[in-house]
Amino acid sequence: MIKVFSVAEMVAAERASDAAGNSYDEMMEKAGKAIADAAIERYPVTGSKVTILVGPGNNGGDGLVAGRYLANNGADVGFYMYRARDLEADHNLALVQEMNLPVVLAENDLDYRLLRGRLNITEILIDGLLGTGVTRPVEGDLAKLMRQVKSAIGARVREQAERNRPRLVSIGQVESNPPESPFSDSESAQLHTGRPVVIAIDCPSGLNCDSGALDPLAIDADLTVTFAGPKRGHFIFPGAGACGELVVADIDISPDLPEVEAVSLEIATANLARKLIPERTLEGHKGTFGWVLIAAGSSRYWGAAALAGRAAYRAGSGLVALAVPSTILPSLATQLPEATYPTISDPDVLGEDAASEVLEEIEAYRAILVGPGLHEAKAFMKDLLASKDRLPPLVVDADGLNILASTPGWPSLLPSKTILTPHLGEMARLLGVGLSDIKHEDRVDLAKKAALEWDCIVLLKGAYTVIAAPEGQCTILPFANPALATAGSGDVLAGIIVSLLGQGLPPYEAAILGGYLHGAAAQWASVDAGLLAGEIADWVPEVRQALSG
Repeated sequence: MIKVFSVAEMVAAERASDAAGNSYDEMMEKAGKAIADAAIERYPVTGSKVTILVGPGNNGGDGLVAGRYLANNGADVGFYMYRARDLEADHNLALVQEMNLPVVLAENDLDYRLLRGRLNITEILIDGLLGTGVTRPVEGDLAKLMRQVKSAIGARVREQAERNRPRLVSIGQVESNPPESPFSDSESAQLHTGRPVVIAIDCPSGLNCDSGALDPLAIDADLTVTFAGPKRGHFIFPGAGACGELVVADIDISPDLPEVEAVSLEIATANLARKLIPERTLEGHKGTFGWVLIAAGSSRYWGAAALAGRAAYRAGSGLVALAVPSTILPSLATQLPEATYPTISDPDVLGEDAASEVLEEIEAYRAILVGPGLHEAKAFMKDLLASKDRLPPLVVDADGLNILASTPGWPSLLPSKTILTPHLGEMARLLGVGLSDIKHEDRVDLAKKAALEWDCIVLLKGAYTVIAAPEGQCTILPFANPALATAGSGDVLAGIIVSLLGQGLPPYEAAILGGYLHGAAAQWASVDAGLLAGEIADWVPEVRQALSG
């Protein structure tokens, strides 16, 4: 499990690691090597021109170390220092000078001519100006320097766009081949081919690593290499959008340190998802893999039930039962013939009779989902929750959440550890506030407070979904994919989660793995638009198989 740190938590962890014998100098050496290794893995470093922007703090020191390793791997490395560093006290600067690598000090480059000249030929730019401690706007000489960097990068982008602008245009032809990367040549990087690849050390300079606020002068990164664990701001927009690929480097800060163990926020990874996947025994049968009930749908919204049921099967359920109004059953049965359909008397919306009919069979199921497409079903919810002690593990989604929000004292009606899956608008309604009141709140703190107050598992949907438990645990999912922003996507997510509950996972773990499979399925589809919710469900077995293999 990889922890997600606040800035203060990271400072405390580094201090504790230093006290335990993993010195700051050793951590810096490991960090710098990790930056170089990340670059070498992704780009043909040998022969490439690499410029490292060196700030006055530890990030600058990391950059000096990275430059040594890159130079030893055949890169043409140059350093541009924002401020002078003490040569006698700075071991890494001394080593750079021993290697005769060029170092330019900003105060000796008053018109930034040397900087602009170097940036014009740079293929890999490493940003080590500012670290995770930034809390205020970039000003003064540093602002001037960063403005020059952004201007030079922008000029190269415009120059390349003009160079590639076609003079002959074939009407009706769709462009199928994207422009070549500066590193498309496997042997060496080519000069003057668009903007340089940007690698940020820990975070793009100007990113507030607690709030996600981003200075206008921040340089967008293609790759961010952070240390020990991500920081909260890496997952909060607008800053999250400037990080590019986010890589966590191990610098030997022990997870057993009390300062690390005390960090309650974690990031879901493929390794974690792999460990959570329920076992599929060879002698298993459909009862082994869980029977789940989905109470959903109405004459107005019948597709939601089909999507949730499809997703539950795709996630591995042995049997999925759809409790739906009788008028939509024939259409659903043709869409999902694999499901079973309990007898429901209510024709258009689930009501009191449907609640009684569901409760008559409830002991047969290991988990229940209530909510997708559940239009005007307040009476159904009231009667169902009146027998909460008889219910198996419960997921409430979509219209089920809106019904709860309109019910006074609703948290007391739910079984302990019920999974709630609100988006931000539904969250506002559950809290009894306006969307504007919570829109800019820290989503981690918001979910954690709600989970504790409601004694529920709260899965707060959105880019980098947050999952919180009443005991204080909290997990961020590593996905921000606009392809998931499609009608029915939430129904699919809820179906996956109830399936995993039915397969025996505890509620918090089911929410984490369900969210991970849902997000990873969209990633596997490799599109950012046009993905149908049912197609998300169809990718889930592929992701699950890949994780299990």
